[in-house]
Amino acid sequence: MSVIISWIIALLLLIGAFLSLVATFGVIRLPDIYTRNHAASKGATLGIMSILLGTFLYFYQEHGHFNSNLILAIIFIFVTAPVAGHLIARAAYNSGVGLSENSVQDDLKGKEEYEKQNSSS
Repeated sequence: MSVIISWIIALLLLIGAFLSLVATFGVIRLPDIYTRNHAASKGATLGIMSILLGTFLYFYQEHGHFNSNLILAIIFIFVTAPVAGHLIARAAYNSGVGLSENSVQDDLKGKEEYEKQNSSS
């Protein structure tokens, strides 16, 4: 059983490192703030969570140490990173940062005028 857990730990650490690397390339290569933000918030969040879970399993298996700080960190990142990514994208859109010329659709275009019309009546 110890060998299987060791393989799972190694797999989680490798997946986490790979997802963090992909997120880094996404931030460097993608054309606008919205796609970069998506790469950073999703890829890095899943990468960090995988690494923390692998670390938790390692310390629990090897030393019998239940580290509640790692569990709390996983929960904290799982809750806050998507919210922060959404708020950054929303702030960029509201401040007038444009989409890439390769973008096909702007779902929020015209929504402000619609909300202003409905809120005044």
